Amino acid sequence: MLQIGESIVSFDVLEEQFVCDLATCKGICCVEGDEGAPLEPGEKEKIEEILPVVWNDLSDASKAIIEKQGISYIDREGEPVISIVNGAECVFTYTDEHGIYKCALEKAYKEGKTDFYKPISCHLYPVRLQKYNGFLAVNYHRWNVCSCARTLGKELKVPVYRFLKEPLKRRFGEEWYEQLEIAAGEYAKNKFNL
Repeated sequence: MLQIGESIVSFDVLEEQFVCDLATCKGICCVEGDEGAPLEPGEKEKIEEILPVVWNDLSDASKAIIEKQGISYIDREGEPVISIVNGAECVFTYTDEHGIYKCALEKAYKEGKTDFYKPISCHLYPVRLQKYNGFLAVNYHRWNVCSCARTLGKELKVPVYRFLKEPLKRRFGEEWYEQLEIAAGEYAKNKFNL
């Protein structure tokens, strides 16, 4: 692991290779799982603010869940997460014309209807953040539904941290990402020379 500021980055973020392959997986990560995506402070309020913008893209089942419990709930660890339908599907999932599951929040952002992209935990996947006393762990998360992304990442030789350049900068800032790139280069040189 390496430290950048108050974060501890797993070497897996540097070593593992990953590129989303939506043509193969069809966005299954939006509809699989047993809990909603974690929310950072302020994200719940921002999503509630833009809910009218994305409302028509949501399924009837998603609308019913949101009307009943809101856009989020508190998970087993006491943290706020996005509400889910039938114990799995994110309430902000929609299906595009190619049958690919996508995020209605991201769609609204890309259409220029909002300045909020989507929860940072979704944007950062397959990286997961874990808060500890005094530092933030930046870990690579392996999930079987993303096996095609690992395969494509290996074919294209794209490490996780490069695939996630935009969301890592969004979460940690430009300077942090520059330090990560320097550390990754040094780590690769030292590892290769062992």
